[in-house]
Amino acid sequence: MRGRSSFKKPHFTLEPKYQDPMLSKLVNKVMIGGKKETAQTIVYAALEKLAAERKVEVPFLLREIVEKASPILEVRSRRVGGANYQVPMEVRPARKVILVMRWLLAAARAVKGKPMADALYNEMKNILDSTGAVMKKREDLHKMAEANRAFAHFARY
Repeated sequence: MRGRSSFKKPHFTLEPKYQDPMLSKLVNKVMIGGKKETAQTIVYAALEKLAAERKVEVPFLLREIVEKASPILEVRSRRVGGANYQVPMEVRPARKVILVMRWLLAAARAVKGKPMADALYNEMKNILDSTGAVMKKREDLHKMAEANRAFAHFARY
């Protein structure tokens, strides 16, 4: 029957080195064709190089990167009275993490002629310096939400 049970989030195994759920998600996003060890090698290489440079621990560094690049607002389509409106809405915390990881990997994969670990390292470094493709994506999303602020009252429907 409807309404009886709540949605249970799928459980995934934590990565072995740091036991951090956010890092596990990133490794799973990087993974292609089930090659998890390769994905772990890439992610660890990028994060450890950046952590050594900044003198911080890897899990804290990843949280800082996600926090800095995560969007506050996004636009979502709402159909009201036969017209579609781009309604600005606040981004849920879980979605913030996923969006940042998606943008980070898209930007790193767009770099040709470099190993993935180096491209990932450069993109993470750019986020911490508030530059690069990921931060531009975030700013574009905020600009679009600001431009459609007039439709914010549709958010409750």
